[in-house]
Amino acid sequence: MGSIGTPPSAENGSANPNPATAACDQSVDGYHASSNERALESDVSKKRKSSILPLEVGTRVMCRWRDSKYHPVKVIERRRTHCGGPNDYEYYVHYTEFNRRLDEWVKLDQLDLDSVEAVVDEKVEDKVTSLKMTRHQKRKIDETHVEGHEELDAASLREHEEFTKVKNIATIELGRYEIETWYFSPFPPEYNDSLKLYFCEFCLNFMKRKEQLQRHMRKCDLKHPPGDEIYRSGTLSMFEVDGKKNKVYGQNLCYLAKLFLDHKTLYYDVDLFLFYILCECDDRGCHMVGYFSKEKHSEESYNLACILTLPPYQRKGYGKFLIAFSYELSKKEGKVGTPERPLSDLGLLSYRGYWTRVLLDILKKHKGNISIKELSDMTAIKADDILTTLQSLELIQYRKGQHVICADPKVLDRHLKAAGRGGLDVDVSKLIWTPYKDQG
Repeated sequence: MGSIGTPPSAENGSANPNPATAACDQSVDGYHASSNERALESDVSKKRKSSILPLEVGTRVMCRWRDSKYHPVKVIERRRTHCGGPNDYEYYVHYTEFNRRLDEWVKLDQLDLDSVEAVVDEKVEDKVTSLKMTRHQKRKIDETHVEGHEELDAASLREHEEFTKVKNIATIELGRYEIETWYFSPFPPEYNDSLKLYFCEFCLNFMKRKEQLQRHMRKCDLKHPPGDEIYRSGTLSMFEVDGKKNKVYGQNLCYLAKLFLDHKTLYYDVDLFLFYILCECDDRGCHMVGYFSKEKHSEESYNLACILTLPPYQRKGYGKFLIAFSYELSKKEGKVGTPERPLSDLGLLSYRGYWTRVLLDILKKHKGNISIKELSDMTAIKADDILTTLQSLELIQYRKGQHVICADPKVLDRHLKAAGRGGLDVDVSKLIWTPYKDQG
Protein backbone atom coordinates (compact mmCIF):
# COMPACT_ATOMS: atom_id res chain seq x y z
CA MET A 1 0.00 0.00 0.00
CA GLY A 2 1.17 3.29 -0.74
CA SER A 3 1.34 5.85 2.00
CA ILE A 4 0.82 9.59 1.74
CA GLY A 5 4.07 11.28 2.44
CA THR A 6 5.82 14.60 1.76
CA PRO A 7 6.93 15.32 -1.80
CA PRO A 8 10.45 14.24 -2.52
CA SER A 9 11.57 17.73 -3.34
CA ALA A 10 10.42 18.89 0.06
CA GLU A 11 12.38 16.18 1.67
CA ASN A 12 15.44 17.31 -0.19
CA GLY A 13 14.93 20.88 1.02
CA SER A 14 14.25 22.19 -2.43
CA ALA A 15 10.48 22.34 -2.58
CA ASN A 16 8.90 24.84 -4.98
CA PRO A 17 7.46 27.79 -3.03
CA ASN A 18 3.83 28.79 -3.24
CA PRO A 19 3.23 30.21 -6.76
CA ALA A 20 1.62 33.33 -5.40
CA THR A 21 4.52 33.92 -3.04
CA ALA A 22 6.99 33.30 -5.86
CA ALA A 23 5.31 35.90 -8.01
CA CYS A 24 5.36 38.38 -5.15
CA ASP A 25 9.03 37.75 -4.43
CA GLN A 26 9.95 38.15 -8.09
CA SER A 27 8.03 41.42 -8.20
CA VAL A 28 9.87 42.74 -5.14
CA ASP A 29 13.22 41.67 -6.56
CA GLY A 30 12.34 43.37 -9.83
CA TYR A 31 11.37 46.57 -7.99
CA HIS A 32 14.66 46.67 -6.15
CA ALA A 33 16.56 46.09 -9.39
CA SER A 34 14.63 48.84 -11.19
CA SER A 35 15.05 51.26 -8.30
CA ASN A 36 18.78 50.55 -8.12
CA GLU A 37 19.13 51.03 -11.85
CA ARG A 38 17.38 54.37 -11.71
CA ALA A 39 19.52 55.47 -8.80
CA LEU A 40 22.62 54.35 -10.70
CA GLU A 41 21.48 56.19 -13.82
CA SER A 42 20.78 59.29 -11.75
CA ASP A 43 24.28 59.12 -10.24
CA VAL A 44 25.83 58.66 -13.67
CA SER A 45 23.79 61.57 -15.02
CA LYS A 46 24.82 63.80 -12.10
CA LYS A 47 28.47 62.87 -12.52
CA ARG A 48 28.29 63.53 -16.27
CA LYS A 49 26.61 66.90 -15.75
CA SER A 50 29.10 67.95 -13.09
CA SER A 51 31.96 66.88 -15.35
CA ILE A 52 30.78 69.13 -18.20
CA LEU A 53 30.18 72.18 -16.01
CA PRO A 54 30.94 74.91 -16.51
CA LEU A 55 30.06 74.63 -20.21
CA GLU A 56 32.85 75.61 -22.56
CA VAL A 57 32.46 78.41 -25.09
CA GLY A 58 31.43 76.76 -28.36
CA THR A 59 29.30 74.07 -26.69
CA ARG A 60 26.04 73.24 -28.47
CA VAL A 61 23.02 72.44 -26.31
CA MET A 62 19.22 72.75 -26.23
CA CYS A 63 17.86 75.84 -24.46
CA ARG A 64 14.37 76.77 -23.29
CA TRP A 65 13.29 79.95 -25.08
CA ARG A 66 10.49 82.44 -24.33
CA ASP A 67 8.00 80.19 -26.18
CA SER A 68 8.70 77.51 -23.47
CA LYS A 69 10.09 75.19 -26.16
CA TYR A 70 13.67 73.96 -26.45
CA HIS A 71 15.80 75.25 -29.35
CA PRO A 72 19.41 74.49 -30.36
CA VAL A 73 21.93 77.08 -29.20
CA LYS A 74 25.65 77.65 -29.24
CA VAL A 75 27.43 79.06 -26.17
CA ILE A 76 29.11 82.31 -27.21
CA GLU A 77 30.39 83.51 -23.83
CA ARG A 78 30.05 82.76 -20.12
CA ARG A 79 30.38 84.72 -16.91
CA ARG A 80 30.52 83.82 -13.23
CA THR A 81 27.64 84.69 -10.95
CA HIS A 82 28.25 85.80 -7.37
CA CYS A 83 28.43 82.37 -5.67
CA GLY A 84 31.33 81.08 -7.76
CA GLY A 85 30.62 77.32 -7.79
CA PRO A 86 30.92 75.14 -10.92
CA ASN A 87 27.20 75.60 -11.63
CA ASP A 88 27.15 79.30 -10.92
CA TYR A 89 27.61 80.60 -14.44
CA GLU A 90 25.39 82.44 -16.87
CA TYR A 91 25.79 81.70 -20.56
CA TYR A 92 25.45 84.01 -23.54
CA VAL A 93 23.91 81.90 -26.30
CA HIS A 94 23.10 82.19 -29.99
CA TYR A 95 19.92 80.44 -31.13
CA THR A 96 21.15 78.76 -34.31
CA GLU A 97 17.69 78.87 -35.89
CA PHE A 98 17.30 82.62 -35.33
CA ASN A 99 18.96 85.94 -36.12
CA ARG A 100 21.73 87.22 -33.83
CA ARG A 101 19.42 89.92 -32.52
CA LEU A 102 17.84 87.25 -30.28
CA ASP A 103 21.14 86.26 -28.63
CA GLU A 104 20.86 86.55 -24.85
CA TRP A 105 22.20 85.62 -21.41
CA VAL A 106 20.50 82.54 -19.94
CA LYS A 107 20.70 80.73 -16.62
CA LEU A 108 21.77 77.12 -16.21
CA ASP A 109 18.23 75.89 -15.49
CA GLN A 110 17.18 76.94 -19.01
CA LEU A 111 19.67 74.48 -20.56
CA ASP A 112 19.04 70.77 -21.14
CA LEU A 113 22.40 69.34 -20.08
CA ASP A 114 21.49 65.88 -21.40
CA SER A 115 21.61 67.38 -24.91
CA VAL A 116 25.13 68.79 -24.60
CA GLU A 117 27.32 68.17 -27.65
CA ALA A 118 31.10 68.24 -27.60
CA VAL A 119 32.81 71.48 -28.51
CA VAL A 120 33.53 71.47 -32.24
CA ASP A 121 36.74 72.80 -33.70
CA GLU A 122 35.16 75.40 -35.95
CA LYS A 123 38.16 75.69 -38.25
CA VAL A 124 37.95 71.96 -38.99
CA GLU A 125 34.16 72.16 -39.23
CA ASP A 126 34.36 75.06 -41.68
CA LYS A 127 36.94 73.24 -43.78
CA VAL A 128 34.83 70.06 -43.95
CA THR A 129 31.69 72.07 -44.71
CA SER A 130 33.41 74.07 -47.45
CA LEU A 131 34.55 70.89 -49.18
CA LYS A 132 30.94 69.72 -49.36
CA MET A 133 29.47 72.98 -50.65
CA THR A 134 29.26 74.48 -54.11
CA ARG A 135 30.19 78.12 -54.62
CA HIS A 136 26.49 79.03 -54.82
CA GLN A 137 25.78 77.24 -51.55
CA LYS A 138 28.63 79.10 -49.84
CA ARG A 139 27.00 82.39 -50.75
CA LYS A 140 23.73 81.15 -49.33
CA ILE A 141 25.04 79.67 -46.08
CA ASP A 142 23.46 80.90 -42.86
CA GLU A 143 21.62 83.85 -44.37
CA THR A 144 20.34 84.95 -40.98
CA HIS A 145 23.94 85.55 -39.96
CA VAL A 146 25.53 86.70 -43.19
CA GLU A 147 22.70 88.87 -44.52
CA GLY A 148 24.12 92.36 -44.47
CA HIS A 149 27.75 91.20 -44.70
CA GLU A 150 27.95 90.28 -48.37
CA GLU A 151 31.14 92.28 -48.82
CA LEU A 152 33.00 90.40 -46.06
CA ASP A 153 35.07 87.29 -46.66
CA ALA A 154 34.86 84.44 -44.13
CA ALA A 155 37.82 85.67 -42.07
CA SER A 156 36.49 89.24 -41.87
CA LEU A 157 33.03 88.00 -40.98
CA ARG A 158 34.45 85.83 -38.18
CA GLU A 159 36.46 88.79 -36.87
CA HIS A 160 33.35 91.00 -36.96
CA GLU A 161 31.26 88.45 -35.09
CA GLU A 162 34.02 87.81 -32.54
CA PHE A 163 34.32 91.54 -31.77
CA THR A 164 30.56 92.11 -31.58
CA LYS A 165 29.49 88.70 -30.25
CA VAL A 166 28.08 89.82 -26.88
CA LYS A 167 25.59 92.65 -26.42
CA ASN A 168 27.14 95.13 -24.02
CA ILE A 169 23.95 97.16 -23.39
CA ALA A 170 20.84 95.11 -22.61
CA THR A 171 18.20 97.85 -22.59
CA ILE A 172 17.83 101.57 -23.21
CA GLU A 173 15.26 104.11 -22.12
CA LEU A 174 14.25 106.55 -24.85
CA GLY A 175 11.33 108.85 -24.18
CA ARG A 176 8.42 106.81 -22.82
CA TYR A 177 9.84 103.49 -24.02
CA GLU A 178 12.19 100.96 -22.48
CA ILE A 179 13.66 99.04 -25.41
CA GLU A 180 15.56 95.74 -25.45
CA THR A 181 18.64 96.05 -27.66
CA TRP A 182 19.58 93.65 -30.45
CA TYR A 183 23.33 93.99 -31.02
CA PHE A 184 26.65 95.22 -29.66
CA SER A 185 27.49 98.93 -29.97
CA PRO A 186 30.98 100.33 -29.24
CA PHE A 187 30.10 102.88 -26.57
CA PRO A 188 33.05 104.60 -24.83
CA PRO A 189 34.87 102.42 -22.24
CA GLU A 190 33.34 104.20 -19.25
CA TYR A 191 29.97 102.65 -20.18
CA ASN A 192 31.28 99.05 -20.21
CA ASP A 193 29.69 98.26 -16.86
CA SER A 194 26.26 99.65 -17.81
CA LEU A 195 23.56 97.16 -18.78
CA LYS A 196 21.05 99.99 -19.27
CA LEU A 197 21.48 103.48 -20.71
CA TYR A 198 19.16 106.47 -20.53
CA PHE A 199 18.88 108.65 -23.66
CA CYS A 200 17.55 112.16 -23.99
CA GLU A 201 15.10 111.68 -26.85
CA PHE A 202 15.78 115.15 -28.27
CA CYS A 203 19.58 115.65 -28.17
CA LEU A 204 20.40 111.88 -27.82
CA ASN A 205 22.90 112.40 -25.00
CA PHE A 206 23.08 109.19 -22.93
CA MET A 207 23.63 108.58 -19.23
CA LYS A 208 24.12 105.68 -16.83
CA ARG A 209 21.45 106.59 -14.30
CA LYS A 210 17.84 107.75 -14.33
CA GLU A 211 18.62 110.66 -11.99
CA GLN A 212 21.22 111.96 -14.46
CA LEU A 213 18.63 111.92 -17.24
CA GLN A 214 16.10 113.74 -15.06
CA ARG A 215 18.64 116.48 -14.24
CA HIS A 216 19.56 116.72 -17.93
CA MET A 217 15.92 117.03 -19.05
CA ARG A 218 15.44 120.02 -16.74
CA LYS A 219 18.27 121.81 -18.57
CA CYS A 220 17.89 120.57 -22.18
CA ASP A 221 16.18 123.21 -24.33
CA LEU A 222 15.56 120.98 -27.38
CA LYS A 223 12.11 119.65 -28.17
CA HIS A 224 13.05 118.27 -31.59
CA PRO A 225 16.19 117.11 -33.44
CA PRO A 226 18.77 119.90 -33.94
CA GLY A 227 18.23 120.67 -37.63
CA ASP A 228 15.88 122.08 -40.22
CA GLU A 229 12.31 120.83 -40.45
CA ILE A 230 11.84 120.01 -44.13
CA TYR A 231 8.51 118.15 -43.99
CA ARG A 232 5.37 118.36 -41.86
CA SER A 233 2.16 116.47 -42.60
CA GLY A 234 -0.29 116.03 -39.76
CA THR A 235 1.65 114.71 -36.77
CA LEU A 236 4.60 113.51 -38.89
CA SER A 237 7.68 115.64 -39.25
CA MET A 238 11.09 115.19 -40.90
CA PHE A 239 14.23 117.04 -39.84
CA GLU A 240 17.48 117.31 -41.81
CA VAL A 241 20.54 117.29 -39.52
CA ASP A 242 23.97 118.16 -40.91
CA GLY A 243 26.61 115.93 -39.32
CA LYS A 244 29.21 118.68 -39.59
CA LYS A 245 27.06 121.24 -37.77
CA ASN A 246 25.77 118.77 -35.18
CA LYS A 247 28.65 116.36 -34.69
CA VAL A 248 27.80 115.10 -31.18
CA TYR A 249 24.18 114.45 -32.16
CA GLY A 250 25.33 112.54 -35.26
CA GLN A 251 27.75 110.38 -33.27
CA ASN A 252 25.17 109.66 -30.55
CA LEU A 253 22.66 108.67 -33.25
CA CYS A 254 25.22 106.21 -34.65
CA TYR A 255 25.79 104.67 -31.19
CA LEU A 256 22.04 104.31 -30.77
CA ALA A 257 21.47 102.86 -34.25
CA LYS A 258 24.24 100.28 -33.87
CA LEU A 259 22.27 98.69 -31.02
CA PHE A 260 19.69 97.62 -33.62
CA LEU A 261 21.78 97.17 -36.78
CA ASP A 262 24.20 94.24 -36.98
CA HIS A 263 25.85 95.23 -40.24
CA LYS A 264 26.30 98.94 -39.58
CA THR A 265 29.81 100.38 -39.72
CA LEU A 266 30.12 103.08 -37.08
CA TYR A 267 31.37 106.31 -38.62
CA TYR A 268 32.96 108.66 -36.12
CA ASP A 269 33.50 111.19 -38.92
CA VAL A 270 29.86 112.21 -39.30
CA ASP A 271 30.80 115.44 -41.12
CA LEU A 272 30.27 113.70 -44.48
CA PHE A 273 26.64 112.74 -43.77
CA LEU A 274 23.18 114.23 -43.63
CA PHE A 275 20.70 112.62 -41.24
CA TYR A 276 16.96 112.64 -41.87
CA ILE A 277 15.07 112.15 -38.61
CA LEU A 278 11.41 111.12 -38.77
CA CYS A 279 9.35 112.22 -35.77
CA GLU A 280 5.88 111.90 -34.30
CA CYS A 281 4.89 115.29 -32.92
CA ASP A 282 2.64 116.18 -29.98
CA ASP A 283 2.41 118.94 -27.42
CA ARG A 284 5.52 117.62 -25.62
CA GLY A 285 7.75 117.81 -28.71
CA CYS A 286 8.89 115.81 -31.73
CA HIS A 287 9.77 112.22 -30.83
CA MET A 288 12.13 110.27 -33.07
CA VAL A 289 10.66 107.10 -34.59
CA GLY A 290 13.41 106.38 -37.12
CA TYR A 291 15.90 107.89 -39.50
CA PHE A 292 18.00 107.44 -42.60
CA SER A 293 21.36 108.93 -43.47
CA LYS A 294 23.00 109.74 -46.79
CA GLU A 295 26.38 110.94 -47.92
CA LYS A 296 26.60 114.58 -48.95
CA HIS A 297 28.54 113.53 -52.05
CA SER A 298 28.27 109.97 -53.34
CA GLU A 299 30.14 108.85 -56.45
CA GLU A 300 28.09 105.61 -56.52
CA SER A 301 24.70 107.43 -56.61
CA TYR A 302 23.79 106.24 -53.11
CA ASN A 303 20.71 108.06 -51.85
CA LEU A 304 20.70 106.25 -48.49
CA ALA A 305 23.55 105.00 -46.31
CA CYS A 306 21.71 103.65 -43.27
CA ILE A 307 18.07 103.23 -42.29
CA LEU A 308 16.41 102.34 -39.01
CA THR A 309 12.93 102.32 -37.52
CA LEU A 310 13.14 101.98 -33.75
CA PRO A 311 11.49 98.76 -32.43
CA PRO A 312 8.48 100.40 -30.71
CA TYR A 313 7.49 102.00 -34.03
CA GLN A 314 8.03 99.07 -36.35
CA ARG A 315 5.17 97.51 -38.38
CA LYS A 316 3.50 100.91 -38.75
CA GLY A 317 4.72 101.72 -42.26
CA TYR A 318 7.52 104.07 -41.18
CA GLY A 319 10.32 102.06 -42.83
CA LYS A 320 8.52 102.20 -46.18
CA PHE A 321 7.92 105.92 -45.64
CA LEU A 322 11.65 106.53 -45.06
CA ILE A 323 12.56 104.66 -48.25
CA ALA A 324 9.95 106.54 -50.27
CA PHE A 325 11.21 109.83 -48.80
CA SER A 326 14.79 109.10 -49.88
CA TYR A 327 13.59 108.65 -53.47
CA GLU A 328 11.57 111.86 -53.35
CA LEU A 329 14.80 113.67 -52.41
CA SER A 330 16.53 112.01 -55.38
CA LYS A 331 13.77 113.26 -57.68
CA LYS A 332 14.27 116.79 -56.30
CA GLU A 333 18.00 116.42 -57.03
CA GLY A 334 17.18 115.27 -60.57
CA LYS A 335 19.09 112.00 -60.41
CA VAL A 336 18.56 108.29 -59.79
CA GLY A 337 19.51 106.71 -56.47
CA THR A 338 20.14 103.38 -54.80
CA PRO A 339 20.77 102.32 -51.18
CA GLU A 340 24.32 101.74 -50.03
CA ARG A 341 25.28 98.09 -49.81
CA PRO A 342 25.23 95.86 -47.88
CA LEU A 343 21.60 96.03 -46.82
CA SER A 344 20.48 94.54 -43.52
CA ASP A 345 18.05 91.62 -43.66
CA LEU A 346 15.08 93.82 -42.77
CA GLY A 347 16.31 96.60 -45.07
CA LEU A 348 16.53 94.24 -48.04
CA LEU A 349 12.96 93.03 -47.49
CA SER A 350 11.69 96.61 -47.24
CA TYR A 351 13.44 97.70 -50.44
CA ARG A 352 12.25 94.70 -52.42
CA GLY A 353 8.70 95.48 -51.34
CA TYR A 354 9.05 99.18 -52.21
CA TRP A 355 10.54 98.57 -55.66
CA THR A 356 7.87 95.96 -56.44
CA ARG A 357 4.96 98.21 -55.48
CA VAL A 358 6.24 101.31 -57.26
CA LEU A 359 7.13 99.53 -60.51
CA LEU A 360 4.00 97.39 -60.71
CA ASP A 361 1.74 100.38 -60.02
CA ILE A 362 3.23 102.10 -63.05
CA LEU A 363 3.04 99.00 -65.26
CA LYS A 364 -0.63 98.53 -64.34
CA LYS A 365 -1.57 102.06 -65.37
CA HIS A 366 0.74 102.45 -68.35
CA LYS A 367 -0.57 101.91 -71.90
CA GLY A 368 1.84 100.56 -74.50
CA ASN A 369 5.54 99.79 -74.24
CA ILE A 370 7.83 101.21 -71.60
CA SER A 371 11.59 100.84 -71.19
CA ILE A 372 13.67 100.34 -68.08
CA LYS A 373 15.27 103.75 -68.72
CA GLU A 374 11.82 105.37 -68.71
CA LEU A 375 10.89 103.57 -65.50
CA SER A 376 14.14 104.80 -63.93
CA ASP A 377 13.47 108.40 -64.98
CA MET A 378 9.94 108.26 -63.56
CA THR A 379 10.85 106.69 -60.21
CA ALA A 380 14.49 107.72 -59.56
CA ILE A 381 15.18 104.01 -58.99
CA LYS A 382 18.50 102.86 -60.46
CA ALA A 383 18.16 100.74 -63.63
CA ASP A 384 20.03 97.80 -62.03
CA ASP A 385 17.51 97.68 -59.15
CA ILE A 386 14.60 97.78 -61.62
CA LEU A 387 16.11 94.98 -63.66
CA THR A 388 16.77 92.66 -60.70
CA THR A 389 13.30 93.35 -59.24
CA LEU A 390 11.49 92.54 -62.49
CA GLN A 391 13.68 89.47 -63.04
CA SER A 392 12.86 88.16 -59.54
CA LEU A 393 9.17 88.54 -60.41
CA GLU A 394 9.74 86.83 -63.79
CA LEU A 395 8.28 89.85 -65.58
CA ILE A 396 11.17 90.39 -67.94
CA GLN A 397 12.56 88.43 -70.88
CA TYR A 398 15.61 88.85 -73.08
CA ARG A 399 14.66 88.95 -76.76
CA LYS A 400 16.73 89.93 -79.79
CA GLY A 401 19.44 91.55 -77.70
CA GLN A 402 17.22 93.58 -75.41
CA HIS A 403 15.13 93.21 -72.26
CA VAL A 404 11.36 93.09 -72.80
CA ILE A 405 8.86 93.63 -69.97
CA CYS A 406 5.97 91.13 -70.00
CA ALA A 407 3.19 92.57 -67.86
CA ASP A 408 0.06 90.44 -67.74
CA PRO A 409 -2.55 92.29 -65.58
CA LYS A 410 -3.48 89.19 -63.56
CA VAL A 411 0.18 88.45 -62.83
CA LEU A 412 0.74 92.08 -61.78
CA ASP A 413 -2.23 91.91 -59.38
CA ARG A 414 -0.90 88.70 -57.84
CA HIS A 415 2.55 90.19 -57.26
CA LEU A 416 1.11 93.44 -55.86
CA LYS A 417 -0.98 91.48 -53.39
CA ALA A 418 2.09 89.49 -52.30
CA ALA A 419 4.11 92.71 -51.86
CA GLY A 420 1.70 93.95 -49.19
CA ARG A 421 0.46 97.43 -48.46
CA GLY A 422 2.58 100.43 -49.27
CA GLY A 423 2.61 102.09 -45.89
CA LEU A 424 2.39 105.85 -45.38
CA ASP A 425 2.44 108.11 -48.42
CA VAL A 426 4.85 111.02 -48.78
CA ASP A 427 2.88 114.19 -49.55
CA VAL A 428 5.37 115.87 -51.86
CA SER A 429 3.52 119.19 -51.59
CA LYS A 430 4.58 119.33 -47.91
CA LEU A 431 8.28 118.82 -48.69
CA ILE A 432 10.27 122.07 -48.51
CA TRP A 433 13.89 121.20 -49.23
CA THR A 434 16.94 122.43 -51.09
CA PRO A 435 19.54 119.82 -52.19
CA TYR A 436 22.83 120.04 -50.30
CA LYS A 437 24.83 121.03 -53.38
CA ASP A 438 22.56 124.07 -53.80
CA GLN A 439 22.69 125.17 -50.16
CA GLY A 440 25.36 127.81 -50.76
